[in-house]
Amino acid sequence: MNLPVLSVVIPVFNEEEGLPALFARLYPAMDKLGVTYEIIFVNDGSRDRSAALLRQQFERRPDVTRVVLFAGNYGQHLAIMAGFERCRGERIITLDADLQNPPEEIPKLLAKMDEGHDYVGGVRTKRADSWFRRNVSRVGNYVRERTTGIRMTDHGCMLRAYSRPIVNAINACTEINTFIPALAYTFAQNPAEVSVEHAQRATGVTKYSLYKLFRLNFDLVTGFSLAPLQVFSLIGFLLALGAMGMVGFQVIHRLVRGEAAEGVFASVMDAVLLFVSGLVLFGIGLLGEYIGRIYQEVLRRPRFLISSVLEKPDAEDQQDAGFQVAPETRAETLARIK
Repeated sequence: MNLPVLSVVIPVFNEEEGLPALFARLYPAMDKLGVTYEIIFVNDGSRDRSAALLRQQFERRPDVTRVVLFAGNYGQHLAIMAGFERCRGERIITLDADLQNPPEEIPKLLAKMDEGHDYVGGVRTKRADSWFRRNVSRVGNYVRERTTGIRMTDHGCMLRAYSRPIVNAINACTEINTFIPALAYTFAQNPAEVSVEHAQRATGVTKYSLYKLFRLNFDLVTGFSLAPLQVFSLIGFLLALGAMGMVGFQVIHRLVRGEAAEGVFASVMDAVLLFVSGLVLFGIGLLGEYIGRIYQEVLRRPRFLISSVLEKPDAEDQQDAGFQVAPETRAETLARIK
């Protein structure tokens, strides 16, 4: 079998309104590259007609289209992992389905890889996001770089290019909670970045709420560094020194004046007590986050379940090694998602 040179992995979750525009721009952009390619859509448990639209597109272009249907909603990064496990290209591109990263920018990443880079990250220029989202991303980038040592200018950009060895290394990892761009950076020998255009979402709504953005940055930091625990230990040590200093001050004040310090000092003590109480609760939660990750890894449960896959009958059989449930027949799948 002639394997494709390029694979494009696209996670899809409730993108019914935007998929027609994506198809209209993606396939012509890929055809212009002049290389063999495949496009792998991973439907992450969409509740709208996304699966039906993907089925229709598969029937239009079965030669280059493959569709993976999740049995539930497992998240964007696990959808990408499922695509990585089935892709066959020597170079792999990840792309969002919302067209905020134009597919016409893919040649920029491939040209950068031609220079000898094994991993190329996109950096969004003139971001079409709100002021709040831009600054939250900026703060997240700073915290991540300071705590993990992973230097990515824009970790929120999904338009990225990976070489086959990098994807093979990612597939060999079994952790449930991870951040693929950062994981790829740790494996890359010669990473690079390239500026790409960024457009405003034309249809639909973003899938990343403020809470999900916080969780994403928190997972990124805790998944690649022990710095949060170390910083917490340092703060605890400094607070202990401060408490000892206050106790010493009280002792000296009583010895010199014969009475305990009151007034402003008492208010300061109350504030410190509240601060320490909050810090302790945060520390317990942080410790629980690390312990919870260990718990999930020990259970060894499947990261995701695939209900079925739409692909040409002669496509290379790449079962998902314990992650795929008994698939439906192709006819059953097509009938179900009409």
